Amino acid sequence: MDKPWDHLLIDCHLATLTDNGNAYGAIENGALAWKDGVLTFAGRVQDLPGMPVELADTVESLDDAWVSPGLIDCHTHLVFGGDRAAEFEQRLNGVSYETIARSGGGIVSTVLHTRTASEDALLAQSLPRARALVAEGVSTIEIKSGYGLDLDSESKMLRVARRIGEDLGIGVSTTFLGAHAVPPEFAGRQSDYVDEVCIHMMPAIAANGLADAVDAFCEKIGFTDSETRRVFETARGLGLPVKLHADQLSDLGGVALASEFSALSADHLEYTSVQGVRAMAASGMVAVLLPGAFYALRETRLPPIELLREHGVPMAVATDLNPGTSPLLSLRLAMNMACTLFRLTPEEAVRGATVHAARALRLNDRGALATGLRADVAVWGIRHPAELCYWMGGNPCRALYAGGRRIC
Repeated sequence: MDKPWDHLLIDCHLATLTDNGNAYGAIENGALAWKDGVLTFAGRVQDLPGMPVELADTVESLDDAWVSPGLIDCHTHLVFGGDRAAEFEQRLNGVSYETIARSGGGIVSTVLHTRTASEDALLAQSLPRARALVAEGVSTIEIKSGYGLDLDSESKMLRVARRIGEDLGIGVSTTFLGAHAVPPEFAGRQSDYVDEVCIHMMPAIAANGLADAVDAFCEKIGFTDSETRRVFETARGLGLPVKLHADQLSDLGGVALASEFSALSADHLEYTSVQGVRAMAASGMVAVLLPGAFYALRETRLPPIELLREHGVPMAVATDLNPGTSPLLSLRLAMNMACTLFRLTPEEAVRGATVHAARALRLNDRGALATGLRADVAVWGIRHPAELCYWMGGNPCRALYAGGRRIC
């Protein structure tokens, strides 16, 4: 006789991240079950509708472990060629970024290595970075393009991102970031490059189904608000949602622009004004906090955390994993940094890497432990959920399931 569930976890505590009135949405002495990759029970063990052995094909006792949704890293630049470790060392030895850039370093170096790598080689370089995140409980990763800066290379990056999801059995959300920087062949012709992004690159990317969203870098050293508007208008015409690197180094009104287009998120936000926060609240955007870049760049201006709280803007936390300004391979460390540097509470940081991260990617099927949601489940050898943000180093992840299938 077939049993109603595929898998049942017992002798555990649940950090459901639902709004059940308890911190972390906690259910002590809980049980969690799924069938065909979808959660079918999340509650107290005494409320199970029968004996565990009668309910599931596999019953697993977890010896008082904590169970949470799989973590979600909602902002990464994980796919790229080469690295910039040598530049990191040069800067610490007093060489200026300008000197490094003039000698072929900086983003130009990453673009060159990304363009020249074959798709298989780029996959081989990127998979270890994804595996590092997965090993610490991450079951969904957003991966941006932006280091190819021509159609073939941007498409290659996005195909590699899709292949990472297939190879590792995790969720991958892809974002086209053609408006990341101006490539060398368009030097001095930024407007022409925006034409290239909008007229040739983005329609082809969309036609091939390679992107789930479109991003842009709206900044003095990036793209202007009018150029970003062109990118967003094109994305809207193609039916693609948008998000924005905004207000990291200055306030150019990027958040207000993103709100006009009902952006999924605005990311970085160190210079966001009260008007920007109000615009985010009115449009329902998620604020994605990226403490790794703040730390690596030794920034001193904090995102407006209190204003975001005051206006009820959901705050996500992500690694911003990239070769230049956030070579961060641990979402849990990003969560710790969000607490230590930005003064988030541990619960805010955990929700930022689950519930709010899912919202930032428009993934309504994950991010919490509730019936009907995808069975993305992390098992932790901890005594309290705050430990997910407390420890700097080590790995308490005992098991990770994605869509009900164990992946580590």
